[in-house]
Amino acid sequence: MIRLLAFGFGLLASSMAFAGERTVTLAVENMYCAACPIIVRESLERVPGVIKAEVFYRGGTAVVIYDDSKTDMTALTAATANAGYPSAPKG
Repeated sequence: MIRLLAFGFGLLASSMAFAGERTVTLAVENMYCAACPIIVRESLERVPGVIKAEVFYRGGTAVVIYDDSKTDMTALTAATANAGYPSAPKG
């Protein structure tokens, strides 16, 4: 029983060690006016786990800092797409 608990604790600790703060730059489509970056930023900030989002009209990019134990790239790109601004990792 103790071995099983130790094994479970080890798994939990190792998964927490891999979770962390990540930064990604997204290429965002359909930004044609000054209000667009605000909408994109707000859509990203509503995603649980997003720490900060900055959106730049020039260049059509969004820089997102997020906790990868709470969200992932799929959720980030879905948030912008649902707001009418499809995005993908820039790179």
